Amino acid sequence: MLIDILAAAGGEAAPQNKFGFMEALNQGGLIAWSIFTVLVIMSAGSFYILITKLLEQNKIMRQYKAVRTSFWRANTVKEGATKLEKNSAWRQIADDGLAAEAQHGKMNDELEAHDWLHGSLARSEAAVNAKLAGGLSFLATVGATAPFIGLLGTVIGIYRALINIGLAGSASIDKVAGPVGEALIMTAIGLLVAVPAVLAYNWLQARNKRIAELLNGFSTDLLANFTSHGAVKPAVMTATSTQQAGKATKTAPAAAKPAPKA
Repeated sequence: MLIDILAAAGGEAAPQNKFGFMEALNQGGLIAWSIFTVLVIMSAGSFYILITKLLEQNKIMRQYKAVRTSFWRANTVKEGATKLEKNSAWRQIADDGLAAEAQHGKMNDELEAHDWLHGSLARSEAAVNAKLAGGLSFLATVGATAPFIGLLGTVIGIYRALINIGLAGSASIDKVAGPVGEALIMTAIGLLVAVPAVLAYNWLQARNKRIAELLNGFSTDLLANFTSHGAVKPAVMTATSTQQAGKATKTAPAAAKPAPKA
């Protein structure tokens, strides 16, 4: 009875407002859908770069084990290069070093020849580092711009909501909170796109720095080997030799103690 009285006093029931993400996109029109599409493309591109670069880095780190175990055990650099995988970063530097070493003897000035050989190895090393860094600028761009793109969608959503409220002539809390809350979803999406991109960028950069250090060390060892005509090689320590060294240390006789004085 009470419900019937209130319905009769209030006239027709107030229309229910539909809120939600898809409703906000549909009401926002082409602009809202365009912003959402850009954010989706940014997110997909970020994860694609993260996965591909991570696989590329893992491949280089795995190939480095072959450099430490088999490359430097060869009699010559040319022989060791044949033991490395083709189209690998380490094989590229070794081949470029061999090509530069072949031209090294044609130069009359020894100092200039040394600098030229060092520069050739540095160029090969820089080419590998540049390839590893490819795509990271996209992650940096996404991390810097995605929040602002999402904020643009929020601003447009709030503007649309305020225009509708002004046309309706009602500014009650239920008329304001729903549309404004819808608009804030775009900002949240922008942050969800930006945060993984920034984390991926920093992580991949740290791993690239570690790989660059290994490449620099390999290039320096090659330069020393070339200039010494194969006499200088880095110390190669394997698990077998480490275990043998540990056993030798344990079985080594203790030093004789001095006899006590009378």
